[in-house]
Amino acid sequence: MSVVIWVTEGTWQAAVDAARTLGPPGAEFTLLHVTGDDVAGAARGAFAGLLGRGRSGRDPGDRLEKLAETAAGELLEAAAGRLGHPAEVVRRRGRVEQEVVRAAEDAELLICARDGDRERLGPRSLGHATRFVVDHAPCPVLVVWPQEPPGLDSMPPPPPHPPH
Repeated sequence: MSVVIWVTEGTWQAAVDAARTLGPPGAEFTLLHVTGDDVAGAARGAFAGLLGRGRSGRDPGDRLEKLAETAAGELLEAAAGRLGHPAEVVRRRGRVEQEVVRAAEDAELLICARDGDRERLGPRSLGHATRFVVDHAPCPVLVVWPQEPPGLDSMPPPPPHPPH
């Protein structure tokens, strides 16, 4: 079975732990990290918009890209150590949710962690990218809590029904 583990800042440990404990024997693991283009792109746009005063070689987008690559490498290295099984390591760049779905194209399982509201059960416990991935993944998706899940009392009450 091919299992893709989506490694993200802040929640990667839960996804890796789930793969380690719930992954079937003989599973082929892939550790996936996607670096979004949005931050470096915003920095480049801001730099270019300084009334033409931007000088080549000083573009903050380049520095942000290098920092992101270093951070992704460190994160994937830590994830591989925690997994304790051989794993392919895949780095992608682009729109995060789109790249995760594409990376799961041939997978038999995708494991990720909730990244939204951690205080309540419900749909808001998934961030935008994770919601997109859950809705569009071409394989089953295991979504785990990054910490102990909130109690059932955190569920919102049912909506009021109009009188008949």
